[in-house]
Amino acid sequence: MAKKSKENRIQVILECTEHKKSGIPGTSRYVTTKNRKNTPGRMELKKYNSTLKKYTIHKEIK
Repeated sequence: MAKKSKENRIQVILECTEHKKSGIPGTSRYVTTKNRKNTPGRMELKKYNSTLKKYTIHKEIK
C-alpha cells in the first residue's frame, strides 16, 4: 500500500488558561499529538498545573 503524502497526526501545544489569567510568572504547557481528521477544531484537556497545584483546562495554542 502506498503511504499518504499528508500526515494526519500533528504535534500541538496546550497552555493553561487559569495560569495566564492569574498573573503568576511562568506558564504551564504540554506538548501532545492529535489527529487532524478526527479533531479539526482546537483541543481542550484537563491537565495538572504544578504551579497552581490543581487540575486546570489547557487549550491548544497556535
